[in-house]
Amino acid sequence: PIVRYEVLGHSSQRMVFPYGRPLGLAQRAAKITANRVSLVIASLNAAHKAGDCVPTMLRTRKPPRIKREAVARGVVTPAQAAKSASQLEGLLSALQTVRAGAKAKFDESVDVAIYLHVDVKRSDLRTRGMVTLPHGIGRAVKVAVFTKDEVQAAAARAAGADLVGAEDLIELVKSGKIDFERALATPDAMPMLAQVARILGPRGLMPNPKRGTVLLEVAAAVLEAKAGQYEFKAERYGVVHGPVGRLSFGLEKLRDNLKTFIAAVLAKRPPSSKNKPPRSLTICSTHGSSVKIDPLLF
Repeated sequence: PIVRYEVLGHSSQRMVFPYGRPLGLAQRAAKITANRVSLVIASLNAAHKAGDCVPTMLRTRKPPRIKREAVARGVVTPAQAAKSASQLEGLLSALQTVRAGAKAKFDESVDVAIYLHVDVKRSDLRTRGMVTLPHGIGRAVKVAVFTKDEVQAAAARAAGADLVGAEDLIELVKSGKIDFERALATPDAMPMLAQVARILGPRGLMPNPKRGTVLLEVAAAVLEAKAGQYEFKAERYGVVHGPVGRLSFGLEKLRDNLKTFIAAVLAKRPPSSKNKPPRSLTICSTHGSSVKIDPLLF
């Protein structure tokens, strides 16, 4: 029997070859992968031996192209929709396994670890950024605001800041009482913060304009910090850790938080790693065993 192949999108050339012809010629002529050709030929051989009707024409069509203007407007392509569905399914399956393996008597936290293709020893390959989880991280975050402006101080208190001050807050830090997890500042407070830079710097609490913690208006930043925004960075060996909530959140909220965190980390990768999936992706609860997620989904 003869198989006729018409490959649309590649100059619409037709090629006729018998079953016994070498596969490499078919691959080069039709410009399709050898794996797909071999699977098609194997299925046709099996159908022919079984006595079934063998089709005389096989067609491979490319999905319709979507113009760049439509993509810029937010149109989701079929490939993007399929990839997103696969990601959600993989994340949900892994979270179900994590929840089934959690046996502690308290509400365990769920953490994620992403192993990237980066070398943290090189400054141009470091991965660092901020992420705001849609459902928070499940615990209260204490925020301190350093400012001399009374208007900004009042706005920070109204937004929910735990500590607001200037010289008094500096003296509190000097005494060793650092009872906050996020530090924000206005530009007028930066000169006096130099006095405690060696105390706040090693703890990752020193406000920095490049990290978005030095602002003219701090109210919005306080609200984001209280809602669960935190900083992530690639640590030793290029691994990024971060919490994505607690088991009491439920699978849907945990999945949303996990997908948001992974997307934020992958968006901050250096250009040399943009087209590479993570080396590994693992989630676990506080006292539970780790569960691996297929990194090729991302």
